[in-house]
Amino acid sequence: MIDSHAHVHDKTFDADRDAVMARAREAGVEMLITVGCDLADSKRAIEAAQRYGIAASVGIHPHEAKDAPEDVATAFAPLLKERGVVAIGETGLDFYYDHSPHEVQERVLRAQIRIARERDLPLIFHVRDAHERFVEVLREEFVAGMRGVVHCFTGNVDEARIYVDEFNLFLGIGGVLTFKTAEALRDAVKSVGLEPLLLETDCPYLAPIPMRGKRNEPAFMTHTLERIAQTLGIDRATVIASTTQTANSLFVIR
Repeated sequence: MIDSHAHVHDKTFDADRDAVMARAREAGVEMLITVGCDLADSKRAIEAAQRYGIAASVGIHPHEAKDAPEDVATAFAPLLKERGVVAIGETGLDFYYDHSPHEVQERVLRAQIRIARERDLPLIFHVRDAHERFVEVLREEFVAGMRGVVHCFTGNVDEARIYVDEFNLFLGIGGVLTFKTAEALRDAVKSVGLEPLLLETDCPYLAPIPMRGKRNEPAFMTHTLERIAQTLGIDRATVIASTTQTANSLFVIR
């Protein structure tokens, strides 16, 4: 399996990161992408990726957009030369918490989409309570042939179909799928089917049932795997084969 979105470089793993990575591999997670959320965080993600032989991304999360440099492309340039970097993000719009002004989030999102377009890299998107505006930005910036994933997708059928049908985006499915209240998400998964789905944890956040309330980690992804299989009425091996192939294709993991 490939955990397509994790934060194993996060400080919550500082005390036992080696053990966490060992448990991940024991659970069948052979590769993961540890995702940057600002410049300093992206550097930590790259260091972890190089230490553990995994992949990393370079990005500025919408929460951190207020502190982004004016010239994002120049700031990203040295990081994108580092071994193991396979994507731009996470980037996007988050109008739920409003940690950064909406117009600043949008400016930084557009900058990162343009970097990805110029460098032919996939994008990792974060979208919360901002679907309509996010789609408007994509229609202006996300051109044919670009690649990306809406990570931690928790939307409904209509949102899923727009992302998949109009933009050929993939959907990152994590622990939320296992929640009792996630019927709309399960309906969305049924609507699009297996082909556009990626497995993810978003660890240390959003641990799946029955691990809810604990620090999430890549080994827990087996619970999400099981729920996808149940939701689609297929076997676990089929889910693993499809999501692994999709992740390898999207991120060109070497």
